[in-house]
Amino acid sequence: MDNVPFRNFRFAGLDDEESSYRAARFVVIPVPYDLTVSYVSGTRKGPYAIIEASTFLEMYDEELGFETCEQGIYTFPLLEVPTTGPEAMIDRVNTVCSSVLKDGKIPVMLGGEHSISLGLAKSLKDIYPDLSVLQFDAHADLRDSYEGSPYSHACVGRRISEICPLVQVGIRSHSKEEADFMKDSDVVTVYSESIHENPNNFDFVDKLTDNVFVTIDLDGLDPSIMPAVGTPEPGGLGWFQVMKILREVSKRKNIVGFDLVELCPLPGNVAPDFLAAKLAYRLMGYISQNKN
Repeated sequence: MDNVPFRNFRFAGLDDEESSYRAARFVVIPVPYDLTVSYVSGTRKGPYAIIEASTFLEMYDEELGFETCEQGIYTFPLLEVPTTGPEAMIDRVNTVCSSVLKDGKIPVMLGGEHSISLGLAKSLKDIYPDLSVLQFDAHADLRDSYEGSPYSHACVGRRISEICPLVQVGIRSHSKEEADFMKDSDVVTVYSESIHENPNNFDFVDKLTDNVFVTIDLDGLDPSIMPAVGTPEPGGLGWFQVMKILREVSKRKNIVGFDLVELCPLPGNVAPDFLAAKLAYRLMGYISQNKN
C-alpha cells in the first residue's frame, strides 16, 4: 500500500479535541480502492490527496458564516482493502459504516472508485428504510454487469436502484444497454445539458425521499475544473451549479451520509484535490446548518 505522504492523517488537520470520535458529528472514512476501474487507474490515491488538501482549508466557511469543524470531524484510518474482489470490499464498507451509523454519526466516505458506494448505501438503508440516493455523475452506471462483474464501478447505479429510489444528475454518457434499462426503470435521470439550460429547476428534488444519501462521482463536474478523474466527459457541472443543488437538497431533505469518489490525483496539479476537500467540507456545513 502507498505510504501516506503527510504527517497528520486527519481531515482538515484537526487537533485531538476537534477530531475525537466521541464528540464528532461527522466521521470520515477513507477507502483507497480501485480494482474495477476501466480507463485511468489511480483512484486508490484519492483519499490521501483529499485529506492532504483538506489540511490547507480555511476552517471558517465564507458562505455559511461559521466553522464547520466545530461540529467535530473524526477521521478513520485507511480502510483495509481485501484481495478477494469488489463484493468483499463492499461488504467491508457496509460493516464499518453500519458501526458508525449505530453510534449516531454521519458517515463521509472518501474513495476510491464508485463501487464502494453500494456498501454505504446498504448500511444507510438498514437505518433509514425510506432512503433514496442522489447521484452526481457523468455516467449512468446502470450496467447489469461490466467486465464480468455485477459489482463494477460501472454498475453501482444499477445495484443501488435495486434497493432504493435513485435520482441521477449531471449524466452525459451511457450505453445502449443502460438506455434500454432507463426506459422501463424508476430511476430519475437529469442530464447535464438540462441543468445548464434550466439551472433553477429543482423538480428532481421532489423525487427524493425524506432521508437522502448523496454520492458524488467527481467526474460529474466539468473536466475544466475537475480533470483528475479516470473517465472524464465534456459538458459537466460547474462548482456553483453543484452548490445550488446541494443547498436545495440540504434545505428540503435530511442528508444522512455522503461520499466523494473517483478522484484520480494528477501529479503537479493539486487544484482538483483541493476542490474535492472543499466540496466535502462545504457539504458538511450545509448538513450542519440545516440540522442545528
